[in-house]
Amino acid sequence: MNVARKQIVLVGAPVDEGAGQRGCLMGPDAYRTAGLAGMLEALGHTVADHGNLAPAEVGPLRAPNPVLKNYRAYVGWTRALHDKAAGLGAASVFPIYLGGDHAMAAGSVSGQARAAAARNRPLFVLWLDAHSDFHTLESTASGNLHGTPLAFLCGLPGFDDLLGSPLEHTLKPENVEILGVRSIDREERDMLRGLGVGVSDMRRIDEEGIAPLLRPFLERVRAADGLLHVSLDVDFLDPEIAPAVGTTVPGGASFREAHLVMEMLHDSGLVTSLDLVELNPFLDERGRTARLMVDLAGSLFGRRVFDRPTRSF
Repeated sequence: MNVARKQIVLVGAPVDEGAGQRGCLMGPDAYRTAGLAGMLEALGHTVADHGNLAPAEVGPLRAPNPVLKNYRAYVGWTRALHDKAAGLGAASVFPIYLGGDHAMAAGSVSGQARAAAARNRPLFVLWLDAHSDFHTLESTASGNLHGTPLAFLCGLPGFDDLLGSPLEHTLKPENVEILGVRSIDREERDMLRGLGVGVSDMRRIDEEGIAPLLRPFLERVRAADGLLHVSLDVDFLDPEIAPAVGTTVPGGASFREAHLVMEMLHDSGLVTSLDLVELNPFLDERGRTARLMVDLAGSLFGRRVFDRPTRSF
């Protein structure tokens, strides 16, 4: 079991322009209020909170598709998070990006990919989500930009505005594993199949179990000497246990399935950065979802069953 103590950096990304329902901008402070830093310190890690980022200033931009919502804000947040993540990825720290809707991953993951390339190591991404977030700026019908970051990160065309030039360090699609998905639009499905992105939906999890699906991916990361970024969306979880999300899809991961994923990730020792996204405290029940997400982070950082306080949810 990996018991290394880590230098953890918390970065707030109060992004909610990418979602259809506002409120995710309160997410970073909800994680802080739920005791994320204290829990990590109790496990022996060192925690530095860098506060909340602000979007970068961008000049006039014309959205390439009129249906897109808050396009300039998406560009500003992507640039700010990319620069921050590239710096943290080059340092001997473990960054946790506190969201904020999933549009923020366009910046956090692209920055981590840039840093990984500078170290001559591949970046792998585990995308824990009810959705694949693989729309391009042209294929999206809703215009909600939290549905597009993974397409950008895998190098699909049309995203040059996000960093002001084409993305240099794209993810290899075969290095991406989407786990727990249960809502994929037809256009996304066609692109995912064509590119070879790993996708395990909830039916496959029901049939095969979550551990047998995660284990081969972790083995591939290890064999490639890769760095692993985990992007955990609240809607990966079943809404019965995690109601604080604006994109609820029934039938998500159970409490134990989610903790097992985090425990396996901890035991692997492969994870080097983390997103916690789509927490909308406005929709929560007395902090229930925020506390659960903090507990899941605890499992990722080494908290065992014996370490957990008994608590009624």
